[in-house]
Amino acid sequence: MLDANFSFINEEFHAESVLPRQLDLLLADGWRHFGGHFFRYNLGFHDLDIRRVIPLRIRLVDFSFSKSQRRVLRKNADLRILINQLAIESGDVELFHRHKQRFKGGVPNSITDFLGVNASPVDTKEMRVFEAEKLCSVSYFDVGEKTVSGVYAMFEPEIVSRSLGIFTMLKEIEFAIENEKEFYYLGYSYEGNSFYDYKKRFRATEMFDWEGGWLHFPKTEDET
Repeated sequence: MLDANFSFINEEFHAESVLPRQLDLLLADGWRHFGGHFFRYNLGFHDLDIRRVIPLRIRLVDFSFSKSQRRVLRKNADLRILINQLAIESGDVELFHRHKQRFKGGVPNSITDFLGVNASPVDTKEMRVFEAEKLCSVSYFDVGEKTVSGVYAMFEPEIVSRSLGIFTMLKEIEFAIENEKEFYYLGYSYEGNSFYDYKKRFRATEMFDWEGGWLHFPKTEDET
């Protein structure tokens, strides 16, 4: 239940270009973006409930991989990874439509819903993951001056055992650490149980309080 002092936030703006330092400031204040559409909101619908929205980030200086995360990295050590600037190809669109069948509600119409139709207003990169010569996963992430922010990830739905969604997040975190970034932003989650709970299972995670501050997120079992 919301307390009497709760203040509803639902804001947006459009931008054609955002500098790396500006992206850092926006992320630190709870903003996200799909293409040139920037937004932030502190309440969202989940199933039939209205939930508090919780932006999450990892403070990388305090981060370490859990045992289960190290297992995911070892299990996928045979995969080939390429990181380049954002460039949507026909195979990506086909993969997107196969991947979206995993979702029962809120199914996105197009990959451009997340990445925009035109060029990204920020430095957006793609991570392509190959099993031999077969493309099995693609993820997209933004790079700021001191930040990396996950945008969207998709994978072949029949490849379940590799945990490719978690794997690409772990490799993005590795990229952020190797490039001496301060934070990795996980995106929005919800208060209580939801589809986005996998974002809450990383060490050194912080949550935005919607008053300009970031608090330590309670430790979960998966962090061990």
